[in-house]
Amino acid sequence: MTLRFEVPQEKVPRLGERAFLQAGDKFIVLFNINEQFYAIDDRCPHQGASLFSGKLEGCTIRCGAHGLRFDLSSGYMVNSDQFKVPAYAVEAVGEQLFIVLDEGDRHE
Repeated sequence: MTLRFEVPQEKVPRLGERAFLQAGDKFIVLFNINEQFYAIDDRCPHQGASLFSGKLEGCTIRCGAHGLRFDLSSGYMVNSDQFKVPAYAVEAVGEQLFIVLDEGDRHE
């Protein structure tokens, strides 16, 4: 069963911006980069710092606490295939956005 979170229209970030969302017990950051949407957990897997205010470098977010960088499309830490933040697929249906939450990993 696929669980999908419907993003409220007022929370859809404009180009180059991000939005903080709560979907059940998950805290998620939704990014709009070049009209492509990315969604990740707001918790760095290193020590739990918020990623919302991290520095965005293209499609990479830098954790403000210790500088770890994560690829928004996969969730993996840059130059690692073992350390990652959960990343979620984002689907557009008409004008509405949905974040797919079923397994906690982005489906590509």
